[in-house]
Amino acid sequence: MNSRRAAVGGVSVTVVLVTIAAVFVFSGDAVPVAAPVPEAKAERMCTKLIEALPDSVAGGKRRDTDPSSPYTAAWGDSPIVLRCGVVRPAEMLNAQAPGGEIRGVRWLLENAEGGGHRCTTALRKAYVEVNIPAEYGDVGALMDLADAVKKTVPGISQPG
Repeated sequence: MNSRRAAVGGVSVTVVLVTIAAVFVFSGDAVPVAAPVPEAKAERMCTKLIEALPDSVAGGKRRDTDPSSPYTAAWGDSPIVLRCGVVRPAEMLNAQAPGGEIRGVRWLLENAEGGGHRCTTALRKAYVEVNIPAEYGDVGALMDLADAVKKTVPGISQPG
């Protein structure tokens, strides 16, 4: 009887150790992201945006970011990364800068290193930056993010 308890106890210890190891392995899967420091007026909008974001973008599942931040999110194996509360890009002052509107959200569209895209919201009360790796081909991932941006980061009127 004691040997049976020892075997059962051994299994329990093994299960606990495997579970602990799995937690360490999977927690190391967080995407490294430089967390922005939003202006005070943008903090609440950014926190609400991160809470409203979808679980999946461009077919990729949501992932943790490192460091954990209420202003960052990531999705997919080749991660799409969102940062809310970034500083306005200097390129926004260029009237010839490439941009577009996707599902009611205007974006500054820039090429990023490695052939990807860096997209930053325009005409919103907080700047939201989305980095899309080249593997995705285009900026279609922004379609999955537009509703959350519209609901949580109000637009501003265009200077007349």
